[in-house]
Amino acid sequence: MLRVLLVVICLAGLVVPAEAATTAASDPARAELRGIVENVAGATGKRYGVKDDAGHVMDTVKIIQDSTGGYLAVSHHLAGDGHFRVNLATSSDLLTWHWVRELAGSNTGPASQPTIFQVSNGGFVLAWEQEQPGGGNNHLTFRYFANRADLLAGQVSRAYDAPRRLSSCAEGTPNIYSVTLAPDIDHSTIDVGGHYWWNCDRDRQQRGTLTNFSSWSTTAQSNVDNALLYWGVNGNIGDRDNTTFRGYSFGLIEGQYTKGDFGSWRTFVYDYQTGNADRTTIATDGGSTAFANPTITNLKAPNGQQALVMTLFIPSEGAASGESGELIYYTTY
Repeated sequence: MLRVLLVVICLAGLVVPAEAATTAASDPARAELRGIVENVAGATGKRYGVKDDAGHVMDTVKIIQDSTGGYLAVSHHLAGDGHFRVNLATSSDLLTWHWVRELAGSNTGPASQPTIFQVSNGGFVLAWEQEQPGGGNNHLTFRYFANRADLLAGQVSRAYDAPRRLSSCAEGTPNIYSVTLAPDIDHSTIDVGGHYWWNCDRDRQQRGTLTNFSSWSTTAQSNVDNALLYWGVNGNIGDRDNTTFRGYSFGLIEGQYTKGDFGSWRTFVYDYQTGNADRTTIATDGGSTAFANPTITNLKAPNGQQALVMTLFIPSEGAASGESGELIYYTTY
């Protein structure tokens, strides 16, 4: 059986995992995945500066397969009042999007960084980063829609706002790893990733459990933080997403090399089997250099082939001409 060799170093009292020897069973799949993520210029399909047909930018978009055909996506945009809104859109080709409705923001206070997960019973769990109407008090918020029709109508069946557990200042940027029903949403376990504002200074990783849509527990994920700290990330370690590829679990996660410098955002491939992260060198058509808020979904492409769809936010500070804003790209395999 192949075994992972982990080298551990201590730096200023911090235990940091060094790069694993290339003996883990997941290594070839991780290398293949990294190559797909990096090759924007050679993707099967792509679009920079994505907006829906109502003119909303689709920042931090998360895309999933629509079980009735096509695709569903949630994203946020900055409204004219200076507050973020969460929107729902549909598509038949992954690149052009029809705006359906606002799901959060106008009535809840600023809402951003959404993610969505379809449950085995056909329902949907939506999560986002919620602020109070006057700003601040950032925390994770969850909504459950019983079916697709309810989602498109904005008809919420269950709601839960998670109390902050790890930071007195802010927690947010959710992703959903899994939803287990036993047998329904009122008897369920939802596995959630997020960040917390460590010492009210820098974003760090957390992973929590929403139980029965009524109670929340979470813990810091220093192992994930350490995988990026090893590469010299000194700013925020924030948004992430996950997928299964070639039978292994991988994630994309953003790391900011320099606090406050939007041009220093980079995206890393995280291996949940080994706890190691790979730096990526993402090659866009124009040569953009900064990439944040990654998402990744394994789904069927419009032509029916298996594909990975990735989304990245390209800050203006690291964007080539015509490439700033939200990028959607997908590659069949």
